[in-house]
Amino acid sequence: MAKPPGPLLLGVRHHGPGSARAVRAALAAARPRAVLIEGPPEADALIPLAADEAMRPPVALLAHAVDEPGRSAFWPLAEFSPEWVAIRWAVEHQVPARFIDLPATHTLAWGKDAESAPADKQADDAAEVQAHGNGAGADVRVDPLAVLADAAGYDDPERWWEDVVEHRGVGDGDAFAPFLGLEEAMGALREVYGTGGHERDLVREAYMRLQVRVAQREFGDEVAVVCGAWHVPALRQKSTVAADKALLKGLPKVKADMTWVPWTYRRLARASGYGAGIDSPGWYGHLFGAPDRPVERWMTKVAGLLRDEDRLVSSAHVIEAVRLAETLAAMRGRPLPGLSETTDAVRAVMCEGSDVPLALVHDRLVVGDVLGEVPRSAPAVPLQRDLDRIQRRLRLKPEALERELELDLRKENDAERSRLLHRLRLLGVRWGEPVVSRGSTGTFRETWRLRWEPELSVRVAEAGVWGTTVFAAATAKAEADAVGAQGLADVTALAERCLLAELPDALPVVMRVLADRAALDADVGHLAQALPALVRSLRYGDVRGTDTGALTEVAAGLAERIFVGLPPACAALDADAAEEMRRHVDAVHGAVGLLGDAVAAGRGTQGEDAASGLAAQGPGGSPALGHRALRDRWRAVLRVLSVRDSVPGVVRGRAVRLLLDDGELAQDEAARLMGLALSPGTSPGDAAAWIEGFVGGGSGGGMLLVHDERLLGLVDAWLTGVSAEAFTDVLPLLRRTFSAYEPGVRRTLGELVRRGPGERARTQVGGSGIPGFAAELDVERADAVLPVVRLLLGIERAEEDVEDDLSDKGLVGVTG
Repeated sequence: MAKPPGPLLLGVRHHGPGSARAVRAALAAARPRAVLIEGPPEADALIPLAADEAMRPPVALLAHAVDEPGRSAFWPLAEFSPEWVAIRWAVEHQVPARFIDLPATHTLAWGKDAESAPADKQADDAAEVQAHGNGAGADVRVDPLAVLADAAGYDDPERWWEDVVEHRGVGDGDAFAPFLGLEEAMGALREVYGTGGHERDLVREAYMRLQVRVAQREFGDEVAVVCGAWHVPALRQKSTVAADKALLKGLPKVKADMTWVPWTYRRLARASGYGAGIDSPGWYGHLFGAPDRPVERWMTKVAGLLRDEDRLVSSAHVIEAVRLAETLAAMRGRPLPGLSETTDAVRAVMCEGSDVPLALVHDRLVVGDVLGEVPRSAPAVPLQRDLDRIQRRLRLKPEALERELELDLRKENDAERSRLLHRLRLLGVRWGEPVVSRGSTGTFRETWRLRWEPELSVRVAEAGVWGTTVFAAATAKAEADAVGAQGLADVTALAERCLLAELPDALPVVMRVLADRAALDADVGHLAQALPALVRSLRYGDVRGTDTGALTEVAAGLAERIFVGLPPACAALDADAAEEMRRHVDAVHGAVGLLGDAVAAGRGTQGEDAASGLAAQGPGGSPALGHRALRDRWRAVLRVLSVRDSVPGVVRGRAVRLLLDDGELAQDEAARLMGLALSPGTSPGDAAAWIEGFVGGGSGGGMLLVHDERLLGLVDAWLTGVSAEAFTDVLPLLRRTFSAYEPGVRRTLGELVRRGPGERARTQVGGSGIPGFAAELDVERADAVLPVVRLLLGIERAEEDVEDDLSDKGLVGVTG
C-alpha cells in the first residue's frame, strides 16, 4: 500500500516494541523530510545528544521550573519506545526532528499535580480517560485497549496487544497498514468517548495541530508525526488556526529548564505508579533486542539467573521449557508464546511449581533493573556536574540495582565515599541509607544500602539552590537547618550529621545554636534526648580526625544539667511517661560512659584538669565535669532514683540494675532493694513495673535471674503471692518483660522454677543444679568444644597449643 495522502500520522502505544518496530519500518518506507514527535518543544536542542555513544536508554527528558526545581515532569524513553526509535532514525538520516506537544513551560505551571510526577502527556496517553456517559455527570474511566481487546474476544488487553502488534513481524504486509487500522479504531472510540472529560487534551492537540501546519509549510506533506494513537483522530480533523490559537490563549507559564537524565526499567513499570507504565519493561526490551528466536533466548536468560542463585537448571530444562511454552501458545490459539506462556513454562519446568524463584525472575528479568546513561555534555545544574565528577573520582557509579557498600573509614577513599553520602543525605538526596554493619560494631566501619532512583536528579536540582558544589551546598544547608531547627534534639542530631559529613565550616554555627538552645531549654526530657546524639558524635573524632573539643564542652554541660534536674523530673509520672523516662535513663547512662572516655582522652579539657576531674566551662559558664566526676555524679543520681519512693517503679528498678551492672551495688544490697520493692506493702502494679525496669527487655535481665537464684526466688515468691484479681492487671506487663528473653533463657528459668526452692537449696553446693551453670568452670564441657573450635580455626596443633590460642582470644571458660 502506498503512503496515504497528507502528513504521515503514526499512532503508537508508548513503550511498545511492536509499535517501535512498526515506526522504524514506516519511516524507512516513507522517507519523510521531517519527523515530528510528541514531546516538549524546549527539548529540541537536546535531540542531537541521542546520537552520542554515551547515551544509553532508558533515559528521560526532565523539565523543571527554574525558580522551583521541585516542580518537575519527566518524559521517559526506552530503546523500545517508538519516540526514541523516531529520534534515532531522524538523527541517523540527518532529518530534522522536532517535539510538538504542549511546551513544558505550560505543563509545569498547569496545577500542582504536575509537581514531581510523570508528564501529563504520558498519563493521558496511557489511555485511561474519563467519559461522561449520555451526558451524565458520572465519570467512568475507560481503557481503549481494554475496549478493543474485549471486542476481539480477549479478557486481557496486554495479551491482545501482544497478539495483534508485538508478535507481528516487520515484514508482515504493508508498513502503513497497522497505523491505518489503529487510527480507524481510535477514531471510533473518540466518537463514543470524546476526550473522556480531559479538557487538557483539547489544548494539547490544538498546539500539536499548529506545529504540524508549521512543518507542512516548510516541508510539504512529507512530514511524519509520531504520537499516541489516542491523539491521531484529533490531529486528522479539520480545524482553523484561529480556533486552535483561541484554545491556547491565556495559558499559565513558568520559566523551565530541560535536560536528559538516566531512567530505569523499574520506573517504566506500571507498578511504580507511572501513568503510561507497562507491566513488563524487561520482557519488552528483550523482544525488541532479540534478533531471532526470542523464546529460546529468554529461557536462556532465565536459566542463567537461576543458576546464579544456586538453583539446579540445566540445558535440558531450557529445551523443555521452550517446548512447553510453544505447546501452551498452540493450545491457547496464540501465534507465538507470550509472557504468560513463558512464565507458566518457567514455573513448571525450572521452578518446580514454586512461585518463590518465579518472583525473582519477575523482579530481575520481567521488570528489570537496567539504568540508563546520559553523556557528560548534557545540560545539568553545576551541583550535578560536581556530583558526577566526585562519583567518577571515587569510582562510585550510580546503579538501579540495590546493593550494599562496606566502608572502612581508615582508608582515605572509603572515608571520602562516606563523606559524600552523608553530605547528600543532608541535602535530601537519599542515594544511600546507612544500615547496621554485619561484621563489626566499631566506628571505623560503615555499611550503606545504595540505590539510584531517577527522582534523585530532581532532588539534586532542588539542592542546587544551596551551592554549586556538594561541599558548599551541604554546608549552607546545614547552617540553615540549624537556625531553623525546632528542638534541641534536632540541633544535636544535626551536629552529629555535620561531623559525619565533615563540614567544619558549618559546625561553628551549629554549635553556637546548640549552646544557645541548651542554655534556654529547661526540659530534662529534651536534654536527655539531645545528649546521646551529641556524645555519639565524639567517637567520630578518633577515626575521622575531627576536632570535637567544643562538642565535648557542650555535652559535659548538658550532662550536669541532666544530673541536677532528673530526680525531680521523675516524680509523679504516669505509666507512659515513666516508660519514656526509663528510656531516657538508659540513653543517658550509655552517653555518660562515652562522654567520660572522651573527657579522659583530653578532648575539650585543658592540661591536668581532665585528670583531676575539672574541665573547661560548659554552656552558660557552668563548670563542666571531668571523666571521674562525671561518672561519680551520675552514679549518685542513680542511687537517689533507686531509693526515692516518688520515683516510678520502672525507673527505680532500672537504676538498681544499672548500679549492679557497674559494680557499684553489691548483690546483697540489690537483693534487699528488690525485697523491699516486692514486699506485701507495695501495690502489684508498682512491683511489676519495678521488675520490668530491673530485668525487662533486652537488657540481659534473664541471664541475671538464671545466675542469681536469690533474685529469681524473690520474683517467684512475689509472683505466687499476687492475688487473682491483681494478677490479671499485672499480667500484660509481666508478659512483656519475660517475652523479650531468648527461648533458651526462658526454658532455663522455667526449669529452675519447676524444681522449686527446695531443690535449688539442695543443689546449692554444686551451683545452680543446671549443667553448665556453676560457680567454677565446667572443665569437661569446656574441653568438649575444643575439637570444633580447632576445626573452625583451621589449625592442626596439639591440644594445649589450641587452649593457649583460645585463652589469648578470651574463649576459654565460655561454656555451652
